[in-house]
Amino acid sequence: MNSFLFAIAYWTLSVFYSVTALILTLFPGRKPVSWVIHRYTRRMVWAMRVFAGIKLEIRGRENVPQQPVIFACKHHSWGDGFCIYSQFRDLAFVTGDHLEKFPLMSTLLRKLGAIVVNNCGGHEARKALATRSADAAKDGRSILIYPEGHLNAPGTYRRYRSGVWHMMNNFDMPVVPVATNLGLFWQEEHYKKTRGTAVLEFLEPIQPGMAKDEFLNTLRDRIETRSQQLISEATGEPFTPSVLVPA
Repeated sequence: MNSFLFAIAYWTLSVFYSVTALILTLFPGRKPVSWVIHRYTRRMVWAMRVFAGIKLEIRGRENVPQQPVIFACKHHSWGDGFCIYSQFRDLAFVTGDHLEKFPLMSTLLRKLGAIVVNNCGGHEARKALATRSADAAKDGRSILIYPEGHLNAPGTYRRYRSGVWHMMNNFDMPVVPVATNLGLFWQEEHYKKTRGTAVLEFLEPIQPGMAKDEFLNTLRDRIETRSQQLISEATGEPFTPSVLVPA
């Protein structure tokens, strides 16, 4: 029943706030649309708690510097974006171009200053990531990116991509790894939701200057280890390392 109720709330909120945001794209500047989307994500976190029974616990806010940063997050489900975006007023987020298949979504993403890249990767995707993230950095905005570039079931991960390393060094911005166990309660795109307390934890920042391989290994180890610890904490089961999913 909680999954059904949340599905109704999800689509009701999504349609209402999407239409409102699209209307506000007619106004100059990014702030009106950004305010509505921030409000939408906060409402979605509220709906997760009230209808799906998923309470969000935030840890490690003291690890977020008082300057623009790059949030590199574990990506278990669609809910990840709502959870982290609800915590900050104006994030520039990296997303695949699959979202543009939805009507008028490209207009909304452009107004928000989202960093849209080709899901297939390659030279053009890297070029788009560099150009559009440079605009966000110039505006003094923090950037949200999922370095695996894909949703993953709890206990699994994909190869961490190097885009976040290039961004860190190009814009001299620290990277804040973000761990979560949200996939235990809302996995990937699954309809079913499970009651419980999901944790979103900001970890110790990684400063610019690391060699690429060292950085990617450090980032992966911090995110995967802590995410698995949070899963173990929630389930009461022994800690097990996450498993690489082949590309």
